Amino acid sequence: MKNPDNRRKEIDIITITGSIVNAALLGLKFFAGFFGHSSAMIADAFHSLSDFITDIVVLVFMQMAGKPRDTSHDYGHGKFETLATAVIGFMLFMVGAGIFRNGAALIWTYLHGAVLEEPGKIAFIMALVSIVSKELLYQWTYISGKKVNSAAVMANAWHHRSDAFSSIATAVGIAGAIFLGEKWRVLDPITACGVGGFIIIIGVRFIKTSFDELLEKSLPYETEEMILSIIRSFPEIHDPHNLRTRRIGSNIAIEVHIRFNRDTTLESAHAIATLVEDKLKGEFGDGTHVVTHMEC
Repeated sequence: MKNPDNRRKEIDIITITGSIVNAALLGLKFFAGFFGHSSAMIADAFHSLSDFITDIVVLVFMQMAGKPRDTSHDYGHGKFETLATAVIGFMLFMVGAGIFRNGAALIWTYLHGAVLEEPGKIAFIMALVSIVSKELLYQWTYISGKKVNSAAVMANAWHHRSDAFSSIATAVGIAGAIFLGEKWRVLDPITACGVGGFIIIIGVRFIKTSFDELLEKSLPYETEEMILSIIRSFPEIHDPHNLRTRRIGSNIAIEVHIRFNRDTTLESAHAIATLVEDKLKGEFGDGTHVVTHMEC
């Protein structure tokens, strides 16, 4: 999607829709968890709360990332999108750690003789509703994220899917605690710990991805080879070298040295370098930053 306004509009629509769904789910989950005496459902409710907050983060940061470059940001504001991914990752990690800790505390009390309350069927029904709604929301958000080439939106999509997965685990744990008898009620907090661990893993993954971008990690080897292949497709160019690449939000930056024959005029070399730039932008998007250093 090349039009920045259309890209921003689509991101806003999918994110606002997600926030409305998350707001409804977190209220219903807290209600079902409290009155259904289910720690796993309350853990799932906190996950939905983090989903709602990250929707707000995406909306705010994507507005910043969509601003055109200015005198204080020569390369544009794309790093705000990367920062949004990092914030989502940290929030997932903290939510997961809290859920795991609370579940572990209930397991500890159970192992020391405490009798856990039986979860209510309302919690089980709510888990099923969450599974269906969050998986549908994941599919829509992920497809839109791929379409607009936004790491933050795709991170938010995986946040939706992690909620769907946690609801599956929640449903299984609650069902076991309800239908297998008193001694199996510990399945409810065990499930809460599993949900927490899963959320921690997802959070760490997004933190790593965003830190790679913020620390200027190069693009994957395969992508750099594709860039060199495009440059080598011009017969006038010899020995492209000193390739440097990095990601700036949803765009990439490419810097490369290219050699021409000594009899090539400056005007011809400049025209060819412009064609190289156009071809690279055609492959990687209009927002691609390309710098070519011409040598003889």
